[in-house]
Amino acid sequence: MPRIAGIDIPPDKKIKISLRYLYGVGPSNALVILKEAGIDPERRAKDLSEDELAKIIGILDKDILVEGALRRTIQQNVGRLREIGSHRGNRHRRSLPVRGQRTRSNARTRKGPRKTVAGKKGVKELGK
Repeated sequence: MPRIAGIDIPPDKKIKISLRYLYGVGPSNALVILKEAGIDPERRAKDLSEDELAKIIGILDKDILVEGALRRTIQQNVGRLREIGSHRGNRHRRSLPVRGQRTRSNARTRKGPRKTVAGKKGVKELGK
């Protein structure tokens, strides 16, 4: 089983798919890495030689942030936004959607399960 950046990639899948198991490597990044390494994207991961794996690892170390380094960078960026008190930082702090989505009717993923408010049903009757 090939191991790249501390992650075991699936050996029976094509290498262009297997590389996507690394955090920070998507479809287009995988193809760019393989093109730069001179490896056919249709080959299976188990068919790669040690020096081909070393080429891939070298390209990842040199050019692309993956796994722990990428996660750390993202956390630092969010922490910076919180520290400076920006609108986005406050949204992160309150676990609300950050990118302008509405929260009146949706955003259940970020907000969690509904918190039922007592007496809400009878509000219409009081207004009569």
